[in-house]
Amino acid sequence: MTTAEAAIQKATVKKSGLFAGHPMATYVLTRIRQSVITMFLVSIVVFAGIRALPGDPALALAGEERSPKALAAIRASYGLDDNIVVQYARFIGHALQGDLGNSSRTGLPVSDAIAQALPVTLELAALSLLLAIVLGVGAGVVAAVRRGKTAEWIANALALLGLSVPTFWLGIILVLAFAIALPVFAASGFVPFGADPLDNLRRMVLPAIVLGSGLAAVVMRQTRAAMLDSLSADYVRTARAKGLSRREVVGGHALRNSLVTVVTVLGLQLGHLISGAVVTEQIFVLPGFGKLTIDAVFTRDYATLQGVVLCTSFAYIFINLLVDVAYSVIDPRIRLGGAR
Repeated sequence: MTTAEAAIQKATVKKSGLFAGHPMATYVLTRIRQSVITMFLVSIVVFAGIRALPGDPALALAGEERSPKALAAIRASYGLDDNIVVQYARFIGHALQGDLGNSSRTGLPVSDAIAQALPVTLELAALSLLLAIVLGVGAGVVAAVRRGKTAEWIANALALLGLSVPTFWLGIILVLAFAIALPVFAASGFVPFGADPLDNLRRMVLPAIVLGSGLAAVVMRQTRAAMLDSLSADYVRTARAKGLSRREVVGGHALRNSLVTVVTVLGLQLGHLISGAVVTEQIFVLPGFGKLTIDAVFTRDYATLQGVVLCTSFAYIFINLLVDVAYSVIDPRIRLGGAR
């Protein structure tokens, strides 16, 4: 290429836009824009849904003092008499500054309560996800590679067991077996990882097993199905014909092309773990999102419930955004199609 041709190409790229020739950046920006719009719509649904709950928030805030003057003062203080549009504008303006209101049960800021509960649920979800990846992907690959053999039957049986056993029953059995009969793990409570890492793991292993067993079963089934499709594809037969080892064929070709399905399941299930840890956290008395949600529902703490639902919804959206980005890394065809 001559100097003149290079200059013309450079000028063409510059003229076509900042992200011309960078489909990855265009793809990510498109997904971010869609996520922001979705977050805005979700905030409207959450705000309207909380307001549609039965009962008067002023009565819940007033407690035993329910005189007309007290109720009027509470409504004026919290802006409950304002138009719904004005209330939403005030709510979203404060939320963008990190202010989700004060809890009617404790009087403390909702953002502080969420900041204390969120690390517990995130750690539980991370450990459960790690367990699901190790067991689910491993068992799925083994079941696909050894199709029709004993290993596949064992993997399918364990997956069916993980999908069938209720969470609360499994939690109780694990507590009886490994916290009471054999006191290896703690039955309840939470200790921050920074304070005592060993004691933290003693208290988090059983909840992670309870929460991650069902996810591991789902991941195993999806990995097995995706691997079976990949192993029967033409490119795998070509790789085998070239003399590649079994490990290179399975790991470098079949498994990599199956990761899109696996990442999809993991992304969707991670959001489910964050929002669905209510039962597990109640069984093991963990001060996470589950306990915070239950307490807010029973005490009609609308501000806390609104903040928890909003944060959970945003977590779903953010996780889906990360999954979309992961797609583009695994399969370049996805980001090229998204950029167009």
